[in-house]
Amino acid sequence: MLALTTLAFFATMAARMVISPVVPQIRADFGVSNTVVGVALTGLWMSYFLSQFPSGVLADRFGERPVILLSLGGTALASLALALSPVFSVFVVATLALGALAGLHYSVGTTLLTRTYDDVGKAIGVHTAGGPIAGLAVPGIAAWVGVRYGWEPAIAIGAVVAGVVFVLFARFVRPTEPQRPDQPMRERFEGGPLLELLRRPPIAFAIGISILSAFVWQATASFLPTFLHEFRGYPEPVAGGIFSAYFLVQGVASPLVGTASDRYGRDETTAVSLAIAALGFVALVAVPGWLATGFAVVTLGVGLSWSAAFLPRFFDVFTPEEEGAGFGFVRTVYGMLGALGSVGTGLLADAFGWGVAFGVLTALLVVVCAAILGNRAVGGRY
Repeated sequence: MLALTTLAFFATMAARMVISPVVPQIRADFGVSNTVVGVALTGLWMSYFLSQFPSGVLADRFGERPVILLSLGGTALASLALALSPVFSVFVVATLALGALAGLHYSVGTTLLTRTYDDVGKAIGVHTAGGPIAGLAVPGIAAWVGVRYGWEPAIAIGAVVAGVVFVLFARFVRPTEPQRPDQPMRERFEGGPLLELLRRPPIAFAIGISILSAFVWQATASFLPTFLHEFRGYPEPVAGGIFSAYFLVQGVASPLVGTASDRYGRDETTAVSLAIAALGFVALVAVPGWLATGFAVVTLGVGLSWSAAFLPRFFDVFTPEEEGAGFGFVRTVYGMLGALGSVGTGLLADAFGWGVAFGVLTALLVVVCAAILGNRAVGGRY
């Protein structure tokens, strides 16, 4: 189950990762700016996170398996529509659909694993590694296909991958028992219980940390290949290969970071991870050359695996009845705001250049580390 659930996350992430390596071609083909492309990518990630809460409610009512299958099948169809977009407005609509359908998986898959495995941090780390593995396998191929055949076939890779995983998941994963099969779904959307979650200091603090961390992760996932091409001068296929290397490191690091959080603490592991990522951004912006780029790839890959350490923090405070919809809700809240990393970074790059844009990301990581350390200094009050 862990392998196939991770493979499902791989597929939904792959469909989103094929876009970043061909951003320059999309921008040139449609005649739009970094900011406009950033708006589309922010829309993708906002719709991705917006569907996290409803996905948890659906899983509580119908079980995790049908929701994950809906996510995989919908991802395949939306990717195909994206690749066939004749004008940018259609591209944006297809991007929103892709985000919403791909977003049905993660919260549901994570909740399924927490119900199945005792080592929650390790299980979430392995599951989370599906995203970086997609980032390793897909961007380099997408960049090569984009240069040789155009951005449309590159994006269609996502449809093929999701379609194959849909068949495998349907064949080998058995149905699961829903947590709340008889409760009307409209009751799960009532505002009172949801606001009560946000009022809990540990959850509110964790959401705040997650917003800023997700903002940085999102910006990196959207624009790292473009940064490497336009700021450092690497050819597009090389930039795509470096992007893949970044995800290779993240794929290896995520299970280790998750395991470390089980052993040494959620906050401590997260603070160390993000401090390492900040060093990577400094090297990437301030120091030219292959050596600095290689150092940045390793440190960013390790440091931006923060979610494997920090997301189990939510399950540490949720009751079993809250896990499905509760985790989906907090993912929607912090993910929607964190998705602004795409448009915010694109806007900064257009206005001030890539150096300033990535420098702001570094500053945000420093703020997050200071907040976590400050919380530990007052005895972990939050």
